[in-house]
Amino acid sequence: MEVSALWCGIVVFAILLRYAWRFLNWVWLKPKKIEKCLRDQGLKGSSYKFLFGDMKEMVSMLKDAKSKPINLADDVVPRVVPFDHKCVTTYGKICFTWMGPRPMVHITEPAMVREVLANNYQFQRARGGNPLRKSLAKGLADAEADRWSKHRKIINPAFHVEKLKHMVPAIYSSCAEMVNQWEERIKKESSCEVDVWPYLQTLSSDVISRTAFGSSYKEGKRIFELQGELAELVIQAVQSVYIPGSRFLPTKNNNRIKEIDRQVKASIRSIIDKRIISLKAGESSKDDLLGILLDSNYKEIKQRGNMNFGLSIDEVIEECKLFYFAGQETTGNLLVWTMILLGQHTNWQECAREEVSQVFGDRKPEIDGLNRLKIVNMILNEGEDDAI
Repeated sequence: MEVSALWCGIVVFAILLRYAWRFLNWVWLKPKKIEKCLRDQGLKGSSYKFLFGDMKEMVSMLKDAKSKPINLADDVVPRVVPFDHKCVTTYGKICFTWMGPRPMVHITEPAMVREVLANNYQFQRARGGNPLRKSLAKGLADAEADRWSKHRKIINPAFHVEKLKHMVPAIYSSCAEMVNQWEERIKKESSCEVDVWPYLQTLSSDVISRTAFGSSYKEGKRIFELQGELAELVIQAVQSVYIPGSRFLPTKNNNRIKEIDRQVKASIRSIIDKRIISLKAGESSKDDLLGILLDSNYKEIKQRGNMNFGLSIDEVIEECKLFYFAGQETTGNLLVWTMILLGQHTNWQECAREEVSQVFGDRKPEIDGLNRLKIVNMILNEGEDDAI
């Protein structure tokens, strides 16, 4: 009995020692080894700090930046991305920082960024980190190599100019609703100050809902509202150190993330099922994103004669989710920033207004006329470059 107890104690001690070694390797030995390799390659960056890396400083700087008002004359970059700005200023355009025990290499050289994005077989996405990030969307953004090529091929038709032409009326309807709201406020108050950011966030969400789900856009809008809540919860999660396995704990946030993910997938699946039934009944596919995606997927499977060459329903769902995240907040923020720049440079504002009047007059916008708006496109491209 004493011998058995001794051996049990030795086994338990060995197991605990093994896990202690793995933990030490994860939080200290491996990060320090990687840091040495990065420095040996000539990269500069912050020194690794036990377990948290730079996360505490990053969250603190962002919180401090958001707590203060910003003037139009202020330098925007250190206020919007204070930690990244500090790192690039301190260590150079190519440097590294730490998200917990994981290093992040920052690349701000356009030519190198283009090379990384163009060679997706050679430069693959890093694995690990907080797996809750994948609750937001996977799809094309998460695909690699051959899987990326397959997704890209099937999705690509949705962004052809001919397809986008059919979406202009839906975009116009959303814009008209927003402008009408502003006009109503002016009628009531004669003169007022309007915070355009929430309006433009709602506009971009509404446009994506209409162009993604067509006649089902109200249901799509509810899906995107849930996605917005999910994004907030996931951002909170990734701003703290992820302990492996903690996502399975029945915490309030974990439970809500799982519930939102379930609701979103169920809602999109319901819309997709209705579309598939319509297609099988002989109805033509719709010109919204979902209709184009399903049609392209069906043609690819039919042409290749194998279901494996197409996207599964779950993959279609993820692409719909990704379409929202790729376009909603980025588009809204770009429009707000462009309006700020136009407020600072009123001469360009007048030029843009005159160009729109000359091209369209009192007519509704259409794709050919939009392509002739050279000044407006220059302004939007300038705003996008500044925002980046």
